Amino acid sequence: MCAKSGQITPQGAYNIETMFKPILGNRGVVAACGTCMESRGITKELLIEGVAKGTWDELADWTLWCDKTVNL
Repeated sequence: MCAKSGQITPQGAYNIETMFKPILGNRGVVAACGTCMESRGITKELLIEGVAKGTWDELADWTLWCDKTVNL
């Protein structure tokens, strides 16, 4: 749900779309859990522009490749 576009956040809350834009603008990669998306009826069109629908295989590869992870 974090990567859903057009969210209206209350005063003082973090807006994930605003936080992701610099990452995506600097050739970073953000993926949403495809299983979670399907179970909640979230389509690619509802995601923040540039966020991909990810897979468990991608998550495993990225986790093994990187030295740090961020989980939102």
